[in-house]
Amino acid sequence: MARKVAEQLIDTLVQSGVERIYAVTGDSLNEVNEAVRKNDKIKWIHVRHEETGAYAAAAEAQLTGRPGCCAGSSGPGHVHLINGLYDAHRSGAPVIAIASTIPTGEFGTEYFQETNTIKLFNDCSYYNEVATTPTQFPRMLQSAIQTAITRKGVSVIGLPGDLAKASAVSVDSSVRNYPVVPEVCPAEEDLAQLADLLNKYKRITLFCGIGCRGAHEEVIALSEKLNAPVVYTFKGKMEVQYENPYEVGMTGLLGMPSGYYSMHEAEVLLMLGTDFPYSAFLPDDIKIAQIDIKPERLGRRAKVDIGLCGDVKLSIQALLRMLNPKTDDTFLVKQLKRYEGVKKDLAAYTEDKGEVNKIHPEYVMSEIDKLASDDAVFTVDTGMTCVWGARYLQATGMRHMLGSFNHGSMANALPQAIGAALACPDRQVVALCGDGGLSMTLGDLETVVQYKLPIKIIVFNNRSLGMVKLEMEVDGLPDWQTNMLNPDFAQVAEAMGMTGFNVSNPEEVLTTLFNAFELDGPVLVNIMTDPNALAMPPKIELGQMVGFAQSMYKLLINGRSQEVIDTINSNYKHIREVF
Repeated sequence: MARKVAEQLIDTLVQSGVERIYAVTGDSLNEVNEAVRKNDKIKWIHVRHEETGAYAAAAEAQLTGRPGCCAGSSGPGHVHLINGLYDAHRSGAPVIAIASTIPTGEFGTEYFQETNTIKLFNDCSYYNEVATTPTQFPRMLQSAIQTAITRKGVSVIGLPGDLAKASAVSVDSSVRNYPVVPEVCPAEEDLAQLADLLNKYKRITLFCGIGCRGAHEEVIALSEKLNAPVVYTFKGKMEVQYENPYEVGMTGLLGMPSGYYSMHEAEVLLMLGTDFPYSAFLPDDIKIAQIDIKPERLGRRAKVDIGLCGDVKLSIQALLRMLNPKTDDTFLVKQLKRYEGVKKDLAAYTEDKGEVNKIHPEYVMSEIDKLASDDAVFTVDTGMTCVWGARYLQATGMRHMLGSFNHGSMANALPQAIGAALACPDRQVVALCGDGGLSMTLGDLETVVQYKLPIKIIVFNNRSLGMVKLEMEVDGLPDWQTNMLNPDFAQVAEAMGMTGFNVSNPEEVLTTLFNAFELDGPVLVNIMTDPNALAMPPKIELGQMVGFAQSMYKLLINGRSQEVIDTINSNYKHIREVF
């Protein structure tokens, strides 16, 4: 029998390094499913929701560098992919999405489950086409994969169900892919201009993002030569923080005063491999230089004086030869001393474990950091869980942290952990979930069980949408519709077939976490954390203080005085930070 287009698709994906397709099968996708069944070099991962599949594929791509793959059947099936694909695209993850569609003869007739995949996916992909003939398909597929792996983003192939079962044809163009890793370094004269700027000023701070991956030694050498403190983004933390005597923490919404002031008290800020989105945290009255591999990012977040296109590692190597060593370390020592104070404050929050049903999340995260392996993969839900992960999980040089750092979606931690566990079966995978996020993806606990993935799922159960609650309070609004009526997550986990623990007493946290990490197979630990725990920003504005006071007053006059008392009691430690 002639090879079908669906079989041609799977053979090509295997050739390109794809090992799994995350999908929910159905009607128009069934031929692809059958082609996977017949091919022993690729696996079909049956997730419970297509969005989970997109997140899992992106996690796999980010950890391995190989393209990840997800698929959705016609109409609602592939529509469910879109949130995970947005996240993948904004995270720079090479992902191939197979959007199965209605039969070609029904295009444009408002047929059952018809969608316009071009319009649907155009904003979250670099390549997005629909094949309608066997001759088109292999050329489109090659272009889609080549685009995804070279531009680091999403490619979508629309595959009608009738085309999937048609006979494949050979084409004259290439059907293989060409992974390329170009070496990009700024021109000599541009680097000389940057060197002149850095040689001229005394107070210099480095601000490092995920683009510093693989350039750890170079960043250290540069900071040593310039006596420059090193600030980093959340996404860049695991690449920059470890074994770094010059690091002073993060800035941004989840950051620390030491990171913020190291940037604002500098004369020159050198941004390295970061597309940091929060312009409000960047200084606007000093000199700023930026190096990024993607030239379209230069200057779009800050008023940059010098913008250079280049790989961070190669650029620093070339730049170091042009710099004069700084002998005055006054500025660096000042920032390091401030950072020591910040670390003492952070440690103080872990000493008070909290009380029954109000366990302090800072304490929980600090214990997870101590118990987790040196090469653990952490996935963190967007929200307060991100805050505690940013501040208490420490880099080792081997750990990875995945989150929805650019897209900011809820419910990413469990799906990303699924992809991480399948891609890295020899590494510990810890999913750090908020109760709001986990509630959205409860069905895929069964995916974890079905594939026997030894993920440790820690639920920070504060019975609320914690970050939204804090945002309301800072804006002077009483929190409203943020409370969560949750099931017993441990019992849900047990019903799904995994081990589940409930922790309401802070004295049981350490023992339960230790036991969970020691057990084989998947485990869920549901920890009842303090719903009133606050995360202080690196710089507290007067407007934020006024807004918070207003929200507390509104709670009082609406008869919610106990919540005000609980909030004060839960956050007395922050008084020192404010004043």
